[in-house]
Amino acid sequence: MNSYSEPIRVGVAGATGYTGVELLRLLARHPAVRLTAAMGGPGAPARRVPALARVWDDVVEGLDIDVLSERADAIFLALPDTAAAEVAPALLTRGRRVFDLSGAFRLRDPELRRRWYPDTPEMPAAPVYGLTERYRGALGGSSFVACAGCYPTAAILALQPLVCGRLIASPIIIDAKSGVSGAGKTPSERTHFSECHGSMSAYGVFAHRHAAEIEQELGVPVTFVPHLVPLDRGIFETIYATVAPGANEAAIAAAFESAYGDSPFVRLRGSELPEIKHVAHTNFCDIGWRVDPSGRQLVLVVCIDNLVKGAAGQAVQNFNVAFGFDERLGLN
Repeated sequence: MNSYSEPIRVGVAGATGYTGVELLRLLARHPAVRLTAAMGGPGAPARRVPALARVWDDVVEGLDIDVLSERADAIFLALPDTAAAEVAPALLTRGRRVFDLSGAFRLRDPELRRRWYPDTPEMPAAPVYGLTERYRGALGGSSFVACAGCYPTAAILALQPLVCGRLIASPIIIDAKSGVSGAGKTPSERTHFSECHGSMSAYGVFAHRHAAEIEQELGVPVTFVPHLVPLDRGIFETIYATVAPGANEAAIAAAFESAYGDSPFVRLRGSELPEIKHVAHTNFCDIGWRVDPSGRQLVLVVCIDNLVKGAAGQAVQNFNVAFGFDERLGLN
């Protein structure tokens, strides 16, 4: 375990968005980090972040890849997909370790990547998919991590132990709901207060890139329907599946215990179904489940904070494992 006697020089690009500010908040207090650079997106002016006064008082500068690579050894990218697709390779060629929170490099299949992220270049080496609980071993020492998406984080953590154990059968239906911060900080008609408040809407039906990410990690087809709900943060997923022949509720509970007994940020709730308020502003993923009296139908309920376990917190968790620190460092 790394003793962190010499803090890691860390930079953040895209530091003024919702996820970027959350990263600054976590990294400024991280005992193994020296936050040496914070930059906005391409063309963004220098500015301070009022919400971080007396936590981190430096100025967020305009994006300069050369300066960023000079000041930092590890760099978090909280940039839009197209910008991250350009910046990540430039930093890697300069020998920097990159933790990318965009979707640009998550998909391994070239055809799927071209469809959903057409600006992403071919990479000489694939990044590690940054879902700590699934790829903890591969993260150690890694130089390039493509952090998992927010919706996929919740879905994969809930489903992967059951799919791998062949305890559930298709169809698998993921009814997912996200707070408005999941759409990012750039305003749009869909995220306007007057459009969101007092309403709820489905979007991206059969056309959301996170479905490809979920299917990549699970290896089975899913029906994924995301919804926008009038909350500032949080993800709530209700997942429906059929219990496989020969499986039962005890086997499902055992699979979860085996998968996450040593995972500090996954909390198994059993029949006590979780709520968004239980995980807001934390790096926890809460998973609950119930099987109907016939033993044939399974309902999973999983909740995370989209800005923490779904983005900034998970990136810091990946950073901790990559550098040999306790994965809880700076997150409790």
